[in-house]
Amino acid sequence: MPPREETASQEESSSLKIPVSPSAPTSVVALALTPAQIAETGSVSHPDDPLNWPVSRKWIVTAALSISGFNRIVVSTIMAPALPVISRELNLTTIQSTAALGAFVLATAFSPLILGPLSEVYGRAPVLHITNIWFFAFNLACGFVDTGAGLIASRLLAGFGAGAIFALASGVLGDLWSPEQRGATLSIYLLVPLLGAGVGPIIGGFVEQYTTWRWMFWSTSIMQAFTVTVCLIWFRETHLPTLKTRRSNINNETPSSSWRKPFSQLPPIPGQLLRKSFSTPPKQLLLHRSVQLQAALSGFGYGILYLVLSTFSSLFTSNYNESVSVSGLHYIALCLGEIVGSQIGGRLMDYLARKAKKITKSDRFQPEFHLPIIVPGAVMAAAGFLMYGWAAQRRVPWIVVDIGVFILSLGLQMTGQGLQAYNMDTYPDSRASTSAAIQVFRSLGAFALPLAGPKMYSSMGYGWANTMLGSIYVGGHVSGAAFLWKRGAALRAASDPVPLEMM
Repeated sequence: MPPREETASQEESSSLKIPVSPSAPTSVVALALTPAQIAETGSVSHPDDPLNWPVSRKWIVTAALSISGFNRIVVSTIMAPALPVISRELNLTTIQSTAALGAFVLATAFSPLILGPLSEVYGRAPVLHITNIWFFAFNLACGFVDTGAGLIASRLLAGFGAGAIFALASGVLGDLWSPEQRGATLSIYLLVPLLGAGVGPIIGGFVEQYTTWRWMFWSTSIMQAFTVTVCLIWFRETHLPTLKTRRSNINNETPSSSWRKPFSQLPPIPGQLLRKSFSTPPKQLLLHRSVQLQAALSGFGYGILYLVLSTFSSLFTSNYNESVSVSGLHYIALCLGEIVGSQIGGRLMDYLARKAKKITKSDRFQPEFHLPIIVPGAVMAAAGFLMYGWAAQRRVPWIVVDIGVFILSLGLQMTGQGLQAYNMDTYPDSRASTSAAIQVFRSLGAFALPLAGPKMYSSMGYGWANTMLGSIYVGGHVSGAAFLWKRGAALRAASDPVPLEMM
């Protein structure tokens, strides 16, 4: 089937044009206004295709997804400053309290394996709305538990619902935006969720000092209730095969009414299709070397981020004699680094991608054009590691440590964006499933590396420990990016992309 042609929207004019890349999924058939037109002109592009939506509608859907991601990341880190208090009140051992903190992240490793494929069968919207409510219910329950087992179980179930965002993000952004706009759209989408990584420990520190730890969960549940409402109002289905199936079952409905067709009216899905969808992420992890390498690099990078998040506060309470609430303010440096990295990195990635396309004289946009941003990002992350580690080792003024963490998080974000953009365009017919496969390693890294952090820093010191981590990070990411640049296209051609069709 030939690539879809670009259709200009007449609803509004904008300087942001939406080109349809030849690398866009070719399994998708444009939507027609009536069943007769579908049968007659199934391959004619139409504005109902999410790639051809008005820019304003695209940003509204992107904003709803971004807001949904914020609270889920806040909850993953908000407990850290209050672990000693929670342990005393619920009579938890150190291992049990660490398990309560990590259960949330651990659940996000496996829930995308179910929720990602489901979004490619039933659509993105049902999965987002149901998991939003699921997450709200079990996060609220965390504030009422009276036992350690209850807290661990509630955190595990809350994390299962929260994990949907990691699979849906790549799928929805890929549905809406062309590969040439990947950097710009990722930078805007990530702006709000990235605040969560730094805001969580800050909120947790002040809540722990001035009120009960239970308000960590009650306050974020209030925020989640707001998120549920926003998504129900703003978010619209973006999965084109789902929209096409929904449209084909319409008799005489108008296009506008079809967008809000109840989930209960969607056609039943054969069991064979469900089995195929659930098998996609494991197959990609086991059989696709490109996905394996992306998963390893993303897992280590995400683990490094959570290693810093879990140990940063204790550095200032032990080495600089600060209170828990004041030590939490240093997360602002990490948060700023991620925000600046997302904004600079997104634009730089698009610029380098255009240069790469021009230099290679390619007539098609290749996923490998997203990879060059990884090199400067990895170098900056390594430099930040060195500055942060040796400043903390020698107990120089805290501002030097914060600057080092700022540079570190900036570099982590730039490399992460490049990998995420590459992942989104590697297998466009199964973006959510591919993201789910990679998320397994990301969440396992975020769960495992923080467990080793305290002992590593106590035995090696901050200087040598961070030197080791920085060396591994820059070496692995630069060599990995070089390998994918050289061999990525061949690996994709040799692999079965395991597409999930909804025809």
